[in-house]
Amino acid sequence: MMSQPPVRLPLWDIPTRIFHWAIVCCLPLAWWSAETERYDLHEWTGYSVLVLVATRVVWGFVGSRHSRFADFLVGPGAVLAYLRGAQAHGAGHNPLGGWSVMLLLSLLLLQAVSGLFNSDDVLFSGPLYYWANSEFRDAMGVVHDVAFNALLALVCVHILAVLYHQLRRRENLLQAMVKGAAEGREGRVRPVAWWWAALIATLAALALWWGLSQAPTPDLTW
Repeated sequence: MMSQPPVRLPLWDIPTRIFHWAIVCCLPLAWWSAETERYDLHEWTGYSVLVLVATRVVWGFVGSRHSRFADFLVGPGAVLAYLRGAQAHGAGHNPLGGWSVMLLLSLLLLQAVSGLFNSDDVLFSGPLYYWANSEFRDAMGVVHDVAFNALLALVCVHILAVLYHQLRRRENLLQAMVKGAAEGREGRVRPVAWWWAALIATLAALALWWGLSQAPTPDLTW
């Protein structure tokens, strides 16, 4: 009898892959909708980013092993050793890549939250625009622009790093992020059921909806 090929455990579970590719779609959509003044679409893209980031952060504590922050975040000594040529011991992100994930999440959160206070001074005002004073709104406007430029820079570095590992070092990063696992990029334990992430995302969306529904509205009594 022919032996069955071993079953590959996914390195990246379904929720982690959905988060990754959803962000890939959201960033250019956010840029395009702002450039073309499609602020309704821009607003909903921002809401989507908030829910995605909130879900990913929670998943980083309760999700599958290789999606948890504890699996790929290391101290500065390990990062320096990796930069000097030491091998990465984790199955997923290398020491430098792990901290780049945290920077990406932080910038995405900063970008989305600051957008809640923005306005084009004509037709569009963010849902929290009337909650803050003018100085805070101006500061959030600057943060929104700076965070997006920082995101663009980080995304460019990320793409170059992926291409280097994919083409130069022959690591199957893209295949694993599409299929979950690939040769040399396999998980070590079974993933957590995907529906837990769906439940977390639903709760995050409901919490965002409730929070924004409490925001003050403009005074039109004049």
